[in-house]
Amino acid sequence: MVRVSLTYLAKPGLSRMWVHLVQAPALPFVTSEAQTAPMAATAMVAWIRCASNTLRVNCDARKYAISFGRSVYCSSSQRTMAAAGGGVERKTAPYGSWKSPITADAVSGADKKLGGIAIAGDGRLIWIETRPEEGGRAVLVKEPINSDDEPIDIISSQYAARTLAQEYGGGAFTVFQDIVIFSNYSDQRLYKQQIGGGCPIPITPDYGDSLVHYADGIFDHCFNRYLTVMEDCRQDLLNPTTSIVAINIDDETIQEPKELIFGNDFYAFPRLDTTGKKIAWLGGVTLICLGIKHNCGQNGRSYLGILNHAKGSFSLLDTPFTDIGNIVVGSNCFYIEGASATQPTSIVKVTLDSKNSQVEFFSVVWSSSPDVMKYKLYFSPPEIVKFHTSAGQDAYAFFYPPSNPDYQAPSKEKPPLLLKSHGGPTAETRGILDLNVQYWTSRGWAFVDVNYGGSTGYGREYRERLFGQWGVVDVNDCCNCARFLVEKGMVDEKRLCITGRSAGGYTTLACLAFRETFTAGASLYGVADLSLMRAETHKFESRYIDKLVGDEKAYFERSPINFVDKFTCPVILFQGLADKVVPPEQARKIHKALKEKGVPVALVEYEGEQHGFRKAENIKFTLEQQMVFFARTVGHFEVADLINPIKIDNFD
Repeated sequence: MVRVSLTYLAKPGLSRMWVHLVQAPALPFVTSEAQTAPMAATAMVAWIRCASNTLRVNCDARKYAISFGRSVYCSSSQRTMAAAGGGVERKTAPYGSWKSPITADAVSGADKKLGGIAIAGDGRLIWIETRPEEGGRAVLVKEPINSDDEPIDIISSQYAARTLAQEYGGGAFTVFQDIVIFSNYSDQRLYKQQIGGGCPIPITPDYGDSLVHYADGIFDHCFNRYLTVMEDCRQDLLNPTTSIVAINIDDETIQEPKELIFGNDFYAFPRLDTTGKKIAWLGGVTLICLGIKHNCGQNGRSYLGILNHAKGSFSLLDTPFTDIGNIVVGSNCFYIEGASATQPTSIVKVTLDSKNSQVEFFSVVWSSSPDVMKYKLYFSPPEIVKFHTSAGQDAYAFFYPPSNPDYQAPSKEKPPLLLKSHGGPTAETRGILDLNVQYWTSRGWAFVDVNYGGSTGYGREYRERLFGQWGVVDVNDCCNCARFLVEKGMVDEKRLCITGRSAGGYTTLACLAFRETFTAGASLYGVADLSLMRAETHKFESRYIDKLVGDEKAYFERSPINFVDKFTCPVILFQGLADKVVPPEQARKIHKALKEKGVPVALVEYEGEQHGFRKAENIKFTLEQQMVFFARTVGHFEVADLINPIKIDNFD
């Protein structure tokens, strides 16, 4: 053990700051301003008092990296070891050909997703995490008693907590005291289980298929029943009936769900008042969700604060997160789901001071990428880019320049660009730590993530730019962003590539069909035919795009499938065969048409994958094949990884 002294410049009036320590094995650490604590996890975020401008840490200096806010400090021994690992002198190699420790295996293993959080009766947190290494299984997990211990799986490997309601799912479980009710993925039945013991017990009938879905339930203690939204697809797959039903949980007798509220196209959020005698819900003929958060957002970032109803005031809380999602209140604390440019998606426990005005303690309970900090030297932090649109307005993006401490590019060479168009389309992209992005930048690519007009997070006017203009505003903004980076000398004009998922895949295909900005593209379960999308997609979004596209003429003129003759550059397509949001016919039609025209094109189909790839092997394969596809068709470099490329029609 050695003592490391780190000096930082304190801001006037600063009373506390956060410190991020990362280690390899479990070792104790002691600071002069914080309490002694064992540390078994690979990463921890904690608040310390800024009593002086020097923090002393007793630890093995070779195994810790210490972060203050957004600045990173490493001991001299650690910097020496890092340099030794990659070579003291940087190698000169073309952009895109750099070797990186951030492999596709590392990315797929770190691609865990959260599916909701709740508080159990003992005050500990319950959450759903999807595990790519287990085929994308969604697992109910409980926070351990001791922070040094591993989280506890609630359900066995036979079960997965995921509902198919409205295809996207969500609201797959509910907790009350020591009981959890969850929707099981394989049969879509609801099960009741005691947390910490016992086996799941089904509480809904077995209909012999998985065509009845449940979501967003609550316990009704007055009548000892469970109230939930039920979606029944048995009569019509594309037009299921939706209702709010009551399910008996008084004994182990399985009964048919009793319809309480029905008749509308959609229902959501059934909630009881404090007496348990009145129920409220959302329902309507048409339901369009444009994104709701428990926190507030502005200019593409989130803010966390305390709303005092008595005083009519809102005070911001200082946390390391710039993107915050779910919030649940526990005993003398609360939990938030969030991320930042230096922290991957995580769940953290937040404790306030005695006045409930400042954050006293901030600790990580769960991380989507617990080992991510070992790649820190290779990270490319996002830079906010503002550029002009075709309408003379401003639009925004997050730009990530190439970054690898082991390599440098030949003089005068500019990097290839991969532009990402996010899904939604009325969603947003966020400038958070994501190994999917760092995979590209650490190999010598520039990466830009565009929040085109129509994205949420920048105000109502910004979001409504897409009304009636999907396929126009998003396309123009993506092209204008790429040209802006070219004009600034930041990327190579001859190597501009574009990628996107779902609605972003549509924007990718539209850019390639209707503009001449990009030299290659990758569409992941993207829309090629807007009219077919409206006719074949699931009920929840069947009328969603009407307000975004417009009349029948616009549906035709903005569908890339109708203008295959305008495609001139290589395209690779990825599609899940179980996708009901964007059915496989979309990818197959555009692939066949491009192949017949003579455009270099490839199609990858995944058995069992739905709208979004969940299996580690498919996430890895998709990432690697995009990389080698771009390298072969427009990159003018050899990739450093050993990747066996698939056949490209009209190219190989």
